[in-house]
Amino acid sequence: MKHFLTLNDFNRDEILAMVDVALELKYESLHIGNKPYLKGKVLAMIFEKSSTRTRVSFESGIFQLGGQGIFLSHKDIQLGRGEPIKDTARVISSMVDMIMMRTSEHSRLEEFASYSSVPVINGLSDDFHPVQLIADYLTMIECGIYLTHHNPLYPTKGEGGRNPIVAYIGDGNNMAHSWINLAGILGFELRIASPIGYAPKADIITKAQDMCIQSGGKIKILNDAKEAVSNANVVVTDTWASMGQEEQKEQRKCAFANFCVDEAMMSYAQKDAIFLHCLPAYRGQEVSEGVLEGAQSKVFQEAQNRLHAQKGIMLYLARINKIPLVSVE
Repeated sequence: MKHFLTLNDFNRDEILAMVDVALELKYESLHIGNKPYLKGKVLAMIFEKSSTRTRVSFESGIFQLGGQGIFLSHKDIQLGRGEPIKDTARVISSMVDMIMMRTSEHSRLEEFASYSSVPVINGLSDDFHPVQLIADYLTMIECGIYLTHHNPLYPTKGEGGRNPIVAYIGDGNNMAHSWINLAGILGFELRIASPIGYAPKADIITKAQDMCIQSGGKIKILNDAKEAVSNANVVVTDTWASMGQEEQKEQRKCAFANFCVDEAMMSYAQKDAIFLHCLPAYRGQEVSEGVLEGAQSKVFQEAQNRLHAQKGIMLYLARINKIPLVSVE
């Protein structure tokens, strides 16, 4: 059984194959029409944390693939009343074909997956947000910023792009951890700039740096945002206070005061650099209104790509887990 809990569950070729499936599904959706590859399949969507993009993209995605999604709030199922995770996992997985779970502690997700008889997808945990990174890399490809990787849907890009420099500015949270994972696997240069005391987890950094020895990637942890952004091809940020950290908002505003991605900061990046943000964005805090709404911003293209990325993930997992698919010519 192959799950999608972190990007580290897959190697470089598998990640790129997954992105290719997403690109192909997007092309079909826009130019041919959606095909019911997962006709009759059911996706259970367990939300222990609220969501906009994750719910809409997964629910729309499984519908466009011919299947059906079931929304399960923690308030609606026994998991929210203290039923053991392993019991909920075994019961739900016996009735559906795939499960997406959005939760708090990553260990909850790991336990759930260990007892599930069907593939489990991480829709977000406190430590990782891997589905977002598939959408982000898909967006980079569409903008011509990607590693040496040929996709027939983008023949004008030649036999590969350029090895990009990605600058992540802000909290060392689940988004930072997933960017670290991706850099370690694919082998690009990642610079993370966070205030002192807000860096990503050391063990996640160390593991990715070990992977960089083989992939050729570079991971730099900095405290200077301008240094991180200098000559970058992609500039990324995220909210300073994630869900569950609301009581720290004022404290974090002070700590992150010099980490707002504004027009002045973007001027240090390459002229054709793009700006990404997983949303929701708080204008005037982690990003200025001008950058978010400016020409370099690809955040709404990125958000829409969540739909295609997650369709790609679901179809890829179905194929490698040998879930019967509808043959569509």
